[in-house]
Amino acid sequence: MAAGMYLEHYLDSIENLPFELQRNFQLMRDLDQRTEDLKGQIDSLAREYTGNARTLSSEQKLSLLRQIQQSYGKCKEFGDDKIQLAMQTYEMVDKHICRLDTDLARFEADLKEKQLESTDYDSASSKGNKESRALKDKKVARTRSKVKNSDDDSNPKNGQKKVKLLHTAEFTAPTVNFGNVHPSDVLDMPVDPNEPTYCLCHQVSYGEMIGCDNTDCSIEWFHFACVGLTTKPRGKWYCPRCSQERKKK
Repeated sequence: MAAGMYLEHYLDSIENLPFELQRNFQLMRDLDQRTEDLKGQIDSLAREYTGNARTLSSEQKLSLLRQIQQSYGKCKEFGDDKIQLAMQTYEMVDKHICRLDTDLARFEADLKEKQLESTDYDSASSKGNKESRALKDKKVARTRSKVKNSDDDSNPKNGQKKVKLLHTAEFTAPTVNFGNVHPSDVLDMPVDPNEPTYCLCHQVSYGEMIGCDNTDCSIEWFHFACVGLTTKPRGKWYCPRCSQERKKK
């Protein structure tokens, strides 16, 4: 495939990428703004609670505390949604990077194949020219020897010279052997060794993931499939290891 075709196909594949990235970034900015609004409400409720703690009844205090707790819960949900958008954006860009690496590898393989074909053609052409030149020289030598033979038939002293001319004129063209060159195989692109790993499977981040609510969790993030989840659970969630440790306590 020509370089222009590779470039055209790749540009077609990333035609909508800027719009998708802009949409995700706009959604993340909206989540940030909603989180800031909730933080303002939490501060206002907290000041109301602390300023009027002595005059408020138990029901009013409980109502304020519930509102503050609900606001914090919404902030956490917005944060989780923002993390999902960030992971989706990363995977979107990474997919196009992998395709670019693959196209570059294929293009390099095509170039090497064309170079080998050109080399084989030049070698065959050069070999044919040498054989043709050798055959032509051989015919010229034979013609010269025949002319000398016809001139020297009357002189017996030239008999020995005639034999030498015939022996020197008849020779074979040298043979040239060319080695076979095989194109190198195209290797897969290596994985980035600096990319962090997560979950019980010790793999990189992909798809939907959930964070353990234990602040001391050594792994922190887990793939849904690895922990048997299909949807995000409500409330706090602890990974299998932290759950066992909590049960022991």
